[in-house]
Amino acid sequence: MTVTQPDVSVIIGAYEAMPYLVDCLASVEAQTIAPARIEVIAVDDGSTDGTGEYLEEFAARAAMPVTVIRQDNSGGPSGPRNVGLGKAAGRYVFFLDADDRLGPEALERMVAMADENGTDVVLGKVVGVNRSAPKSMWSASVGRTDVFSSNIKFTLSAQKLFRRALLERHGMQFDESLFTGEDALFTMEAYLRADGVSVVADHTCYYLVGREDGKHVTKSGSYTLRFDSARALMNLIAELLPPGPKRDLLMVRPFVVTLLPQFGPRYLKDTEEVRRHKFELAKPLMQAYWSEGVARRLRVHERLRLHLVAAGRPDLLEGVVEFVRAKKEASAVLEKKGRRLYLAYPHFRDHPAGIPDSVYLADAREARAFPGYREGTVGTFVQRAARKVRRALPARDATPGGRAAAA
Repeated sequence: MTVTQPDVSVIIGAYEAMPYLVDCLASVEAQTIAPARIEVIAVDDGSTDGTGEYLEEFAARAAMPVTVIRQDNSGGPSGPRNVGLGKAAGRYVFFLDADDRLGPEALERMVAMADENGTDVVLGKVVGVNRSAPKSMWSASVGRTDVFSSNIKFTLSAQKLFRRALLERHGMQFDESLFTGEDALFTMEAYLRADGVSVVADHTCYYLVGREDGKHVTKSGSYTLRFDSARALMNLIAELLPPGPKRDLLMVRPFVVTLLPQFGPRYLKDTEEVRRHKFELAKPLMQAYWSEGVARRLRVHERLRLHLVAAGRPDLLEGVVEFVRAKKEASAVLEKKGRRLYLAYPHFRDHPAGIPDSVYLADAREARAFPGYREGTVGTFVQRAARKVRRALPARDATPGGRAAAA
């Protein structure tokens, strides 16, 4: 008897997941993909609230094969996911959190997208329920793209469809030493190693559910864990990409999403000891990976704060953070006939502070919002240079009256 390989292994790591697990498993049962085409591997990570018992009840009645593994608590989501991955037999794997749920037809649509385009990773549209969800990558469905040509770098959660052969070929697993950001590390590596990424944007495939008890993993963890996460992701990007524009583009993500919040409004509530520690933790990251290529891709207030972190200037940072927290609008300083726009955040052209004007220079995307800004600096500069060259050249075919003959 030949056992047909399932298309998808749905891997569910569960810890204290009741009652959210009920809707989660119901969404798996409701999938339109044939039950024989999927398998469920559920790992109960030492729950005490009935999660394990409910998983076993589900396994006994479900139409698709369900494997339930019960283990002592591992302390994080990586262990259960790795256990599930080790048992997976499907052509693809999908990591489903026990407090979230799948959208109707999600697995069928994502598998079809991967098969049609031969891609290794598929992102299905995510919608938040009682919490926010990423939005910038869902403007249109895309059969084949990559991490450099789209906004997918801003959704690094693990809730994606991954070709299992890709993961096996590179020995990919979740880093069990990380207690936050482990999914970002895994997903970024998959993006970079994948033979193409697909995006299903015209159908909701995943509901990201905010728990009313506040126990969602992303809400926990000390600031040191965030630095661990940023360091791991930066190191991975540097390992897989040489210095240059592509590396800079991807470094934007850990700098803005993971590192910068440590120097946002919460910084004002930190003790002096914590502030010093944050600067100490940031220093090697800034020295290794902060570059002009990363800086020029940021908004001015983001660039300014990280510039001060890199420069080791906590004395100047506090005033900038207070300005940003108050949601004050920096005044625009237009120069070069409106083709150059600076945003006068604190310490702009303050000689003792010594911050270069370039830190305050808005790029076109940010500058367009301000009246008087004239885009097209590069083209205009070239045109002016060409006019100067033409004026310096002797007139050709001059008439006796000194006027150039018409062509």
